[in-house]
Formats: sequence, structure tokens, C-alpha cells
Amino acid sequence: MLGFLSVGILTLLLAGIPVAVTLFLLAFGIDQFYSFFPLTKALGQNLWSAADSFLLIAIPLFVLMGEIIVRAGIAEKAYRAMDHWLSWLPGGLLHANITTSALFSATSGSSVATAATVSTVALPQGKKLGYDPKLFCGSIAAGGTLGILIPPSINLIVYGFLTETSIPKLFMAGLVPGLGLAALFMLASLLLCVWKPSLGGPRKSASWSTRLKSLSFLLPLLVLFIVIVGSIYLGWATPTEAAAIGVLASLGLAATNRTLNLSMINRALDGTIKTTSMILFIIMAASFLNFVLASSGMVQQVTGLLNAYNLGPFALLMAVIALFIVLGFFIETLSLMVITIPIVTPLIVAAGYDKVWFGIVMILFVELALITPPVGLNLYIVQASRRGEAFADVIIGTLPYLGAMLVMAALLVAFPQIALWLPSAL
Repeated sequence: MLGFLSVGILTLLLAGIPVAVTLFLLAFGIDQFYSFFPLTKALGQNLWSAADSFLLIAIPLFVLMGEIIVRAGIAEKAYRAMDHWLSWLPGGLLHANITTSALFSATSGSSVATAATVSTVALPQGKKLGYDPKLFCGSIAAGGTLGILIPPSINLIVYGFLTETSIPKLFMAGLVPGLGLAALFMLASLLLCVWKPSLGGPRKSASWSTRLKSLSFLLPLLVLFIVIVGSIYLGWATPTEAAAIGVLASLGLAATNRTLNLSMINRALDGTIKTTSMILFIIMAASFLNFVLASSGMVQQVTGLLNAYNLGPFALLMAVIALFIVLGFFIETLSLMVITIPIVTPLIVAAGYDKVWFGIVMILFVELALITPPVGLNLYIVQASRRGEAFADVIIGTLPYLGAMLVMAALLVAFPQIALWLPSAL
């Protein structure tokens, strides 16, 4: 059964079959060939149960909030503000790319939305000022990955939903590693530009009056973050309710920015519907596949296979991490999560690891998959904004940031409290 699942996933995805359809076909195939009773009879009930969750309402709300912020022009102003504050460092705009990504991550919950937004704003500036195209594009693609680690994160909501883990704890667990990873990205940029200044383009220093005035451009994103995360941890709202409050706050900010109009709302709703439909279809398909895998004994088969090798907890964790790295080359990030979570999470928890901590480790390696070819979505998002130029530049430019991700992963494994300290303190 394990061989059928592995070959089936790779074959169908490489054939260009949509992810949700692939998951359903695999479930039907396992039911047909490996189950002693017809599991498809439970399809309707299973899909209804998967979709009938108050928690999932948070996904379209967070997506809508990100769409409004992008289309209201708030993200572009935030980028200009970060440019004023950080352009004096070796690397200049590279740091603005990363910090703007981190700020936007705290409102969008999506890596793809973050990378698309920063690409649109930053690439013309980088080209105009003569930055090295490889490293400049790499910083945008890597910075975009922060969208699924820094709260509120759609992927963390999906992980919490599938593993029955506290969403507030996951949000807090992702905050310190997310900010730490942004700092490592900036450190990598700085060291490279100190070593070879031509990579970083011209350095400039804005006046203090300009910097202080630009703080008003950062205020909207800060307000949104405080409204969302603060309402959750003060006990005023659940994550879903906080997402709804965030939508209202983003509409208010768009009105203050004088960009709130019917056309903008229509475009934001259109983008939200497309993104949400894709995510929820995948979740429903994954829920049925999870049900089929559990009912047909797949999890027990994998457990037995690993027990046969007598792996200790650390060796098991390294095997799972290696699995994520390999699959990340071929499988889209959300699909990677929903396919592997029902198989590996029970094994990791049984080995004594914390489920919240493992969620952050998993997300980190899912981030890695966003910037590794041939399926890394952020690579294509950045390339789409620079048509006619070499795609290899984007891939090469992400290599220093891949190294920074592996450093953060090693720190999380060596010091789990990096992720667990804040949830336990709160």
C-alpha cells in the first residue's frame, strides 16, 4: 500500500492532475485495492464533517484581509518606509524586501500573497538601482516564505485543524522562529554584501525627519497585527472571530487610505474566492484520504516499517525531515502538509516530541519547499513579475536563504524552547 501511495502521488502530480483530484483518486484506489469494506460509502458524511468546522471560516477571512491590504496600497507604503529605515545597511533594499515580507506576513497569512506583493513593489526599484538580480529576487522569494510561519498563518490553521492542536498556541509558537528566520535572512544578506558590495547596490541614508514621517506607513500593519493577535490572547476572540475583526479593520484602513471603493472590493473578493476554493477543496480531499488511510491500516503499516528498523526518536525525526526535504521538490506546500500529517504526526508524537513544536518544524520545511525547484511556488511568483529574464537567477539567488533556513531548523531541533517558550509563558 505504501508503494501504491508513493508512486500514485508522484505519477498523478507529474502528469499535471490537480492536487485535490489526485488526493481523491488515491483514496478511491486504496479503497478499491486495499480495503476490506467499501469506504466510499462514507464519502458524503466525511466531506460534510471536514467542511462543517467553525475553524475553517478563518481561512477565507484571512485571505480577504490580505487581498484588501494589497489592493489598498498599504503594502507599497510599508515597503517605502522600510527602505528609508534600512537602506543605509550593506544590502540596502534586500533588507527592505525581507522586513516588508515579515510585516505583510503578519496580516496576509499566505506566502504566495506575500511574495507577489513584495515582487510587484520591489523589483522595479531593484532594477532601477542596479542590484544583483539573483540575490535581489532570492531575497523576495525567501522573504515571502515567512507568510506561513509568522502568525496569522493559513498553513498553521490547517495543521491545527488536521491534528486537533490549539491554533493560538501554534500562532505564538511560530512568532519567535519567524522573526528569528527573518533576522537570519537579513544577516545572510548583510554578510554577502560586505563580502561583495556590488551585490547590494547603492547605499543611501534618509534623514531622520523622513524616517519618522514614514513610520505612519507602518502603523496600519502594526494595528492589524495587534488587533488580530491581541484579541486572541486577551481572550476577546477566537482565531476565527479575530480574522473577522481583521477584515473590518482592513476595510477601515483602506477607507483611511482613500482606496476603499466598489471596484477594489470586487477584485479583493474575486481573489479571495479563487484562493479559498482551492484551499478548501484540497482540505476536503485530504480529509477523505486521511480517513481511508486510517481505516485501511496505512498508518499501522508505516509504524511497523519504522519499528522494524528500530529507529530511536532522534533518528525518526531525521528520517521525517529527510522525507519533507525530498517530497518538497515535487509536491506543492499545502498538499505536502495534508498528505504527510496523518502519517508522520502520530509517529512523532508517539516518539515523545511536542505536537506544537513539531508543527513549527514542519512549517519550516514546508517553507523550504516554497523556494526549491521544480515546484517551489515562490520562485514562479517572483519570476512572473520579471518576464523575459532567466529563471535560473531566481533559483540561484535563494541558495543563501536556504542555508539560513537549515540553520534555523538546526536551532529548533537543538533548542525546542525557541518555539515553545512563548506559548508556555502566555
